[in-house]
Amino acid sequence: MSENNKHSLPWFGIPKILPYVKPYRKTVIIMVVMATLASLIDSIFPLFNRYALDHYIGEQTLDTLPVFIALFIGILLVQVALNYVSLAWCGKIEMTINKDLRNASFNHLQELSFAYFNQNNVGYIHARVMSDTGKIGELVSWRLMDIVWNVSYILFVLINMLVINAGLAMWVLALLPVAAVLISFLQKKLIVFNRKIREINSTITSDFNEGITGARSIKTLVIEDKMDADFMSDTENMRKTSVFAMRYSAFFSATITMLSSAAIAVVLWQGGRLTMENVIMIGTISLFMTYAMYIMEPIQMIIETVSALIAIQVNIERFTKLMETESDVADTAEVIEKYGDTFHPKKENWEPLEGDVEFKDVSFMYPDGNEMVLEHFDLKVPHGTNVAIVGETGAGKSTLVNLVCRFFEPTEGQVLIDGRDARERSQLWLHSNIGYVLQTPHLFSGTVRDNLRYGKPDATDEEILKALELVSASFVLDKMDKGLDSDVGEGGDMLSTGEKQLLSFARAILADPRILVLDEATASIDTLTEKAIQDAIDTVIKGRTSFVIAHRLSTIVNADVILVVKDGKIIERGRHNELMRQKGYYYSLYTRQYEELAVSAALA
Repeated sequence: MSENNKHSLPWFGIPKILPYVKPYRKTVIIMVVMATLASLIDSIFPLFNRYALDHYIGEQTLDTLPVFIALFIGILLVQVALNYVSLAWCGKIEMTINKDLRNASFNHLQELSFAYFNQNNVGYIHARVMSDTGKIGELVSWRLMDIVWNVSYILFVLINMLVINAGLAMWVLALLPVAAVLISFLQKKLIVFNRKIREINSTITSDFNEGITGARSIKTLVIEDKMDADFMSDTENMRKTSVFAMRYSAFFSATITMLSSAAIAVVLWQGGRLTMENVIMIGTISLFMTYAMYIMEPIQMIIETVSALIAIQVNIERFTKLMETESDVADTAEVIEKYGDTFHPKKENWEPLEGDVEFKDVSFMYPDGNEMVLEHFDLKVPHGTNVAIVGETGAGKSTLVNLVCRFFEPTEGQVLIDGRDARERSQLWLHSNIGYVLQTPHLFSGTVRDNLRYGKPDATDEEILKALELVSASFVLDKMDKGLDSDVGEGGDMLSTGEKQLLSFARAILADPRILVLDEATASIDTLTEKAIQDAIDTVIKGRTSFVIAHRLSTIVNADVILVVKDGKIIERGRHNELMRQKGYYYSLYTRQYEELAVSAALA
């Protein structure tokens, strides 16, 4: 069997998800047994009609009626109980499997390096965690239930017909292959239409999202009419495609009805002849008519379920691809044994971090790159040193910081923390000792207190207020009605960028990190807030190793060492005065920026 054909089989990806189903195998087995029993009972009910017609009407006697009624009610109650328990357990299995898959994928994402998130966008990752896991949960529960019930029902019906009258059963069986081929053909066409509808719906959702999130840009660019025209075009396309799909679906349903009617006609034709010959009674004809009427729908459901299983292979493949993705930055087994992992830290073995950092013959290439960013780079940063990294936008200023924080591993050489290779201790140990303030601040939904405690979960209110005061952010709290209990909104959207930056700064400081990283922390805020943050920086970096990626060069003139980055490479290093005397690249950057600020001040 070729690889392509193997991938098209509806069961190809199932072994990959069995480890997630295994803890619930007993429940799944019971669910399968119940579905089989439910189909058995459903196939039995027409036998009651046969008996009633032949015995009570044909023989005109009511001698067994009480037993008949009691047995019928008993079977009916069993059917109701089986249906209730089966459906309830299906829902439970689906939700439980979904929970386990989503927890597993989300936990795995926490252990992946920055490279994975650089190479995959949020929408792609979100679909793996939510949509794909949902489809797999549906497969293990409802799809499994459907396939078991429908296959069992058809088998029980065929057995009953063959036992009761094999000749008449063969006439009905002769129609089944024709019905299966026709239903399969129509089902494939219907799937194509439904897939097209989903694609158009995704486009409409995207248009709607852009219309909301980009409302300000739309108005400033005066393109309301274009956005409206695009949206109306997509919705009209959706209407036309949906109407056509509904017509096709109606034709599909009519075809199923036609096939059922054809089967009934065959039963009436051959059954009537057999009745006239006194071979069978009227109850048997009724039984075969019922079976002929209802056997087409399970065939349709089986074909639909197999089609769904084939489609779900994509979901399984994408989910397992995520789970099989290995992080570019990972702790060794020996390190995990001593220091623990991300979710099970052994803090009792964590040594205190002083803050000495050394790049020792480091060469580095990004995982998705093809050129060395650093080559044989050496730099010693004693604890308490303030390192500034400068360069134009996109020059690669974050590379050194990413290596210090161990977001990426050196391609060659070593990054030493307190004299030891960073890989000899856990990532969590290192990250717990680093305070990182991003250029674009991010706050989580919740209160001010909740957000700051991400820096130190057991922080008291006094410690939080002290951190706010230290970074000159107390005024942010004064403006809010409920103080620390004030809600910051989704992503902190109830605050200005500068206010969010100050709270992010306070959050980083609250953890009392030994290494502080400021990634253009003052680039997107106003001058007044920048002054407040700059004063706070001068205070909090004392006694700490700090790496400051600077946008405004005037803020780093007092740095202990300035690294100048161009085209991803460090081309100059030294103190401010030394670099100015060299009149190289740094000199041109500084003088150009100084002139721009002078012009802006004059215009103001």
